[in-house]
Amino acid sequence: MSHQPTFLLAFSLTLVVMVGLAFSGQKNIRDGVQFSLGGRQFGAWHVSGAITGTLVGGASTIGTAQLAFLYGLSAWWFTLGAGLACLFLGLFLAVPLRRAQLETIPQLIERHYGPQARVAASLFSATGMFIQIVAQLLACGAILAALFGLSLELSALLASLLVVTFAYGGMKGAGRLGLVKLFLIYLTMVVAGSIAYHHGGGWTGYRQFFPPDPWFTLFGYGVQAGTSDLVSMLVGVISTQTYLQAVFAARNETTARSGALLSAVLIPPLGLLGITVGLFMRRQFPEMESALALPQFILQHFPAWFAGLSFATLLIAAVATSAGLALGAATTLRVDVIRGRLWRGFSDVTQRRLVILALVCGAFGLLLANMGSAIMQWSFLSMGLRGATLFFPVLLAIILPQRDLHNAGRWSIYLAPSCVVVMGGINGGWISPLYAGLSCSVVIFVVSLLMQGRSAGPPLQ
Repeated sequence: MSHQPTFLLAFSLTLVVMVGLAFSGQKNIRDGVQFSLGGRQFGAWHVSGAITGTLVGGASTIGTAQLAFLYGLSAWWFTLGAGLACLFLGLFLAVPLRRAQLETIPQLIERHYGPQARVAASLFSATGMFIQIVAQLLACGAILAALFGLSLELSALLASLLVVTFAYGGMKGAGRLGLVKLFLIYLTMVVAGSIAYHHGGGWTGYRQFFPPDPWFTLFGYGVQAGTSDLVSMLVGVISTQTYLQAVFAARNETTARSGALLSAVLIPPLGLLGITVGLFMRRQFPEMESALALPQFILQHFPAWFAGLSFATLLIAAVATSAGLALGAATTLRVDVIRGRLWRGFSDVTQRRLVILALVCGAFGLLLANMGSAIMQWSFLSMGLRGATLFFPVLLAIILPQRDLHNAGRWSIYLAPSCVVVMGGINGGWISPLYAGLSCSVVIFVVSLLMQGRSAGPPLQ
């Protein structure tokens, strides 16, 4: 089907429209803040579009159907965890973060822990996002290679060009693109989930075929693994520049909160739809490759034009995630590290676009150097570096703004990501790199708080 004219036409038209959206509004970008924050004029839907545009990618669609094929309802952890993380962001963090008038997370770090901590936080978190960009480029390249029989190198090159294109319009383009992308993903997944539910005999049919354990429990692949996935999502959302950048772009504190809460409502249902498809394909084709559950379902049950639109949507989902990560990494590197040191003959907007181009070219260069597999083996460092560096320093800066945690925060930002790297280099380590980094950060802050309590002495009678 992928070579049918109707499929190709729908696929191509969808990509053209999305590229146009990415460029829309870029002529009105006059400075770097407008590029990275859309002039702080985002309404709730655009905030949600920017968050979901990066957060809802291949893992929420193809990956969820794949895990459901293998484990059943446990596949819901990614989208459920993403929704709960956005709920936490909306209820507790969005208002103080928007009120702080920030452009990057490390700016908050500098206010509470000093300028050196700001630079270190930017470098560690940007490195984590860069690693994830490489992994996403591999995923995008794999989709194009499977559809059109292209080499992985050519497919990755095309994916890299799309990433740069989607990131070219900055946050304003990301917000618009995210909204349309979310609509197309919902359209694809609602149709796919409805067909799978009906053809599978509804709830009764699935219950008769699959035993409750492990197929209809959230802990089908283990309580520890499920809990770990939830913690990883919570830490990832709070510790990633791209997601919080959408909050910074909100028109005011109310829209910042509403956008995060809207994301919390919209993301989890996508997982249930993907689970329905994964279970249906497991029932019909138990021997098939699990990663093909959703793509094969689309090819078998959608008309050619709708299949073309849906495959373009799946590709866009992965590309937009890469573009969002590139925009977030470029923003923090330009604002917190490079500042005015390079490319002084170019405008601020051009400099930010050049940083995006450099990041994507660097990621593509690693793929050409046949380091893709090595990067994938170290992809767990992405979440570890971001989470260990920023999670507790950001939370405590918001929860305990009056406490003097300057030294504790600085040492946490230095040492916690270092623990991630060390544990990542130990094969068969007894604790995950993310947990090692978070534990190190907690110990540093707790010791500091205890020492402050002792130095204060007993209250006067």
